[in-house]
Parts: sequence; C-alpha cells; structure tokens
Amino acid sequence: MISDEFFTEVPSSGTSFGDPWGTSSTRREFDMCMMSELRRGPVPGKTDLEVAIALSGLIDGELTAYGTAGGEELDDKQIAEALIAMRAICGRLGIEFSPPFRNFTTFRTYWNKNDGYGSWQARREMVSALMDPIHSSLIALEDGTFDALADPASPRSATGWPNVDEEVRELRRRFQTASTPQDYRALGTNCVGVLEALSRTIYRAEVHLRDGEKEPPVDKTNMRIERYIEDTLPGPSNEDIRGLTKKAAALAHRVKHSSTAIRRDAGISADAVILLANIIRRLDQEE
Repeated sequence: MISDEFFTEVPSSGTSFGDPWGTSSTRREFDMCMMSELRRGPVPGKTDLEVAIALSGLIDGELTAYGTAGGEELDDKQIAEALIAMRAICGRLGIEFSPPFRNFTTFRTYWNKNDGYGSWQARREMVSALMDPIHSSLIALEDGTFDALADPASPRSATGWPNVDEEVRELRRRFQTASTPQDYRALGTNCVGVLEALSRTIYRAEVHLRDGEKEPPVDKTNMRIERYIEDTLPGPSNEDIRGLTKKAAALAHRVKHSSTAIRRDAGISADAVILLANIIRRLDQEE
C-alpha cells in the first residue's frame, strides 16, 4: 500500500465528472471515511501492517512539512483523524503510539514549549523521535511476515467453515506479532482453538455417534475428528489422515504447555493445524 491510497479523486469546485466538453478537473481529497473504518478495525483487502507502514509515512511527512517549510496536504481535522487511526492500528499490532499532540495546532503548542520555537531542526528531531521507533517496529513486523505460515494447496482461500476460518485468521494474525516464549506458548493455545473449532464443526452426534457411545466433548478433538474421517473416508486409506490428526494435536498441546517454546516450534504447530483443517475440508470433495 502507498500513501496515495489514502486519497480519493473528487471533482474540483464548479466542475463535475462526465463533463461533455472535457473541461472537468479533479482534486485529491483525504479519505476520512477510511480513517473512521481503520479506527474500528482492518479495512477489507488490506492488512493492518501494510496500512500502518503507509500511514506512518504519510504522518511523518505531514508533520515534518508543517513544522518546517510548509506544504502539508492535510488540514487540522484530517491529521487528527490520521493520528487517531494510526494509534488504533498500532494498538492492534501491539505497538505503542502515543503522540504528545493531537493535530497541527497542538503540535505547534508542543514545539513552542519544548525548545522548537524558531528551529526547523528541533521540530524535525521531534517528529523523528515520535515516528522513527514506529517505523522500526513496523519494519520488524514486516520482516516477520516473510516467515509466514503455510498456505494450503487448496483452490479455496478458506475452508468455508466460519468458526474454523476465524480461528485460523486469528492464529495467523498472532503469529505475525509473536516474539517471546509467552507469545509462542499462547500460539499453542490458538492451535488448539483451531482443532476445537474443527471438532465442533464437523462432528454431529446424529451421524457419527455409535450405539452405546456417549458423545465426546468438543475438546476431545482426536476422537471427534477421527470419527468424522472414518465415516467420510471408509477403509484403510483413512489411517494416515487419522494419524495426521493425532500428530497435529500432539504438537499443539506440546507448544501450549511449553515454557521454552520458540518461533520454530509455534510455526510448525500452526502449519500442522492449518493444513489439517484444509485436508479435512478436502474430504468433502468427491474426486
């Protein structure tokens, strides 16, 4: 994403689109609606990380321009909305962003109280002190995404099972920002969450329960998923897939209970449950 995507083209004053004489002109307008959406959550088709990288660059440039030679494109209200949206996105990414001002006017007040009066360089340094740590944190997160989790070979972008897909999305999101043993142990819990969502989705007592059996609880993922496999893919060919279920569950619980988990361990477990969910989904295919 680039900063230009925070702007839309609108007709200039006194003109309109579709002028039959070809004299219409347009101007760039900051997309305040997008800022409002970003305060509530990610916008469709964009990750918080890519939006944050682009928005931080825009904010950096606008604050620097206002504090030095001028030429900023946003007004007071627009930069305020951009700063609020940036704070919300950073919060979702686990990054602290607390600017000591809320718009251009309060930025001026801030620099006048902090030795910035009459000094462009001092104001540049203020902007750098605020934005450089944000840029560094975002770059580190972006580097982490290169170590992304597995994508299935399935032509589907998701399983189509809402609860399972929601757990997988949360697992992917948390893996992007994980950096400590506690984070990786928590990812083990997320992996178990994927398995339990799968267990809850595919097992139906009226179909899969045998005479004399008691329905196993949702957290007995091996029993429920394996029974679904048995009934969907009868015969010895299902043994290998049932084995995958056991191994994926074992990996997830090992990471969940580990006090020394590392990114490699969490990544292997996450890959396993994501691929298992998509393998199970394939059992619905007839060919």
